[in-house]
Amino acid sequence: MPHRLAITSISLGRCFAGHSIAHKLDMARLYGYKGIELCYEDLLHLAQQLPGDFIVNHELEAARIIRRLCEERALIIVCLQPFAHYEGLLDRRMHLERMEQLSFWFQLARILGTDMVQIPSNFLPSSELSDDPRVAIEDLREVADMGLRQEPPIRFVYEALCWGTRCDLWEQSWDIVQAVDRPNFGLCLDTFNIAGRIYADPCSPTGRAPNCDQVVRESIARLIATVDVRKVFYVQVVDAERLAQPLVRGHEYYNAGQPARMSWSRNCRLFYGEKNRGAYLPVTKISQAIFQGLGFEGWVSMELFNRRMSDADEVVPQELARRGAVAWGKLVKDMKLRVDATGDRRVAASL
Repeated sequence: MPHRLAITSISLGRCFAGHSIAHKLDMARLYGYKGIELCYEDLLHLAQQLPGDFIVNHELEAARIIRRLCEERALIIVCLQPFAHYEGLLDRRMHLERMEQLSFWFQLARILGTDMVQIPSNFLPSSELSDDPRVAIEDLREVADMGLRQEPPIRFVYEALCWGTRCDLWEQSWDIVQAVDRPNFGLCLDTFNIAGRIYADPCSPTGRAPNCDQVVRESIARLIATVDVRKVFYVQVVDAERLAQPLVRGHEYYNAGQPARMSWSRNCRLFYGEKNRGAYLPVTKISQAIFQGLGFEGWVSMELFNRRMSDADEVVPQELARRGAVAWGKLVKDMKLRVDATGDRRVAASL
């Protein structure tokens, strides 16, 4: 399977800033993307624009509209995401509510024409989550079994966020995938979340964690030695900006209600290779481990989160699509990726 370029829908601009899903998909098509990770935020925003009051029907109609928009632009919907704050809840009534929501997401996925839902590791406060890992594993096995009963079956891709409460390392997410032990439950490897946890520390004046280079070398070696690439459903490749000042109280990105790495992630991710914008994570080394060490082939998504996405400037979607396409060209060259150039519509002159 060749490597194929995707991008998260909100990475091309936030809907609340006036960036419509149709325009963002236009820019994705223009710059040669083959697929998108559809964020529920974009679907919900479109549903809220539809006339009438019954939001459930509106969401189903929004899914039909988005599928048509993607088909008209030859874009594949890689997954619907994020199905967040699910596993390990102490409040089991809330757990049942999330299960009901998931049943509705299955309807959305079928309409969208995707067979995959992404679950990021839970980052609710520890007071709301069980400290028994068996609870989270059983919860995730439950959704996997639900997915297997769908027609066609739904896959789940689990990702360790670098600010996750119980799971913040790729090793932990891999342990969970193995423990769930279902054919439709796999892993998303994200270069930012891997490096953001073991290499970076946005609260440090250096921007780096202690002994980070050695820790990264050891982590990469474990990745290559232990992960079954068949269980890696897709990967995300992005970098991040080194901050001039530690992200502590008084910093413009400081938010007392969320972990520092989350605030940094939401404001400061960068595309691969954007050294001129302050990118500093060991993304090249991690990417080499994924593409050359593991031999991963398939979807490669540019899941950017950055303050620029929230700007109302109408050029934002095109700017971000272009930057992502430039990054993809660098990644393909650096990693010697095998890509399918058939029908490539990329605007080469703009790169």
